Amino acid sequence: MASAAEQLASNLNFAAFAKAEDLKKRIWFTIGALLVYRLGTYIPLPGINPDAFAQAFSSQSKGVLGMFNMFAGGAVQRMAIFALGIMPYISASIIMQLMTSVIPSLEALKKEGEQGRKIINQYTRYGTVLLALIQAYGISIGLEGGNGIVNDPGMFFRISTVVTLVGGTMFLMWLGEQITARGIGNGISLIIFSGIVAGLPRAISGTLELGRTGALSTGLILAIIVLAIIVIALIVFFERAQRRLLIQYPKRQVGNRMFQGDTSHLPLKLNTSGVIPPIFASSLLLLPATVAGFSQATNLPAWASTILASLGHGQPLYMIFYAGMIVFFAFFYTAIVFNPKDTADQLKKHSGFIPGYRPGERTADYIDYVLTRITVVGAIYLVLVCLLPEFLISATGVPFYLGGTSLLIVVSVTLDTVAQIQGHLIAHQYEGLIKKSKLRGGKRSR
Repeated sequence: MASAAEQLASNLNFAAFAKAEDLKKRIWFTIGALLVYRLGTYIPLPGINPDAFAQAFSSQSKGVLGMFNMFAGGAVQRMAIFALGIMPYISASIIMQLMTSVIPSLEALKKEGEQGRKIINQYTRYGTVLLALIQAYGISIGLEGGNGIVNDPGMFFRISTVVTLVGGTMFLMWLGEQITARGIGNGISLIIFSGIVAGLPRAISGTLELGRTGALSTGLILAIIVLAIIVIALIVFFERAQRRLLIQYPKRQVGNRMFQGDTSHLPLKLNTSGVIPPIFASSLLLLPATVAGFSQATNLPAWASTILASLGHGQPLYMIFYAGMIVFFAFFYTAIVFNPKDTADQLKKHSGFIPGYRPGERTADYIDYVLTRITVVGAIYLVLVCLLPEFLISATGVPFYLGGTSLLIVVSVTLDTVAQIQGHLIAHQYEGLIKKSKLRGGKRSR
């Protein structure tokens, strides 16, 4: 108990924080950048009727637009200049990760270090522009097809909409990079985080209003709060959980001296795929209902209408497919971001080995075996975190912001941001110790 208290006190070293001027500047810069982002979510696109669009959006708010609106901080609901948000950049990044695993030339670039990473980032930016152009043009066509949404339809409206939305996405991409470089890090994640958090007060107030009017009982509201706390605790535990593989290095001789072999650990995260599986699964499942709603498909065959109704949000078939897709993407994305063969090759290159396994192919097979087993646990964890709130939402009509995906993103980004701040504090304290040692050394030399 005492050691835990000491660790907590060291993590919350407010005296060190007060002296870390560079960290305070980074935090203020991050806050200012996020305020600029939030301001942009309230600037509407030119040439649209906000009231007509709000009415059209309300009929589709439970589809994929509702999820994109959550990630965009309400910009989709207001059709603001940041309506595309940062999602084209995230999609382009995932596509580039896929391509680096398939295309040998990109895989070689990935292994070139910092220079290769810069080239891949540049390709990602080009991909972001391309995806944003396609999505922005589709949005402009969709807006023109709405009843009274666009004041003056035509080519000029389409061009201005595409330029505005693509420019908004590119600005957010640049802003995220600035937060990463000059702020406290995790720029893209913090932009998504601020968008979700900005909608939480409205969701909470809506839930309390339902309790005031009697639509939700007090006991049910308390159960919602308890469930949210349990889910948050579950996310914290599993996001920090690791399986550490023992790595040993052989003894080495330098001159006439023999040095004992070192030992270290290879940490394997329980949830290597992060928040990607729930996001992909939600997008794919909500897309058919959204497309059908936009097209006003009243002449659909009976079997198609039945399937669409079964795949509606909160339906049993939706839950089954949602869980299955989460499991699939958990394994799929883990296979993309972590290559056991490359890890085994790096260990062999540095003369490291796992006790009981030969360096090379046997080590790669063992790492893959362990990674597969812990990914099973990680996938089950993701399914539980995402489906428990979904059952509650479908049964009680709780606002969408309290879903498992949003809680997963908020908690994960919070943990990463706290780790970044602690890292800056440790670096500041380390620099202070170096300065003190230099001063002492200078005094001794005198």
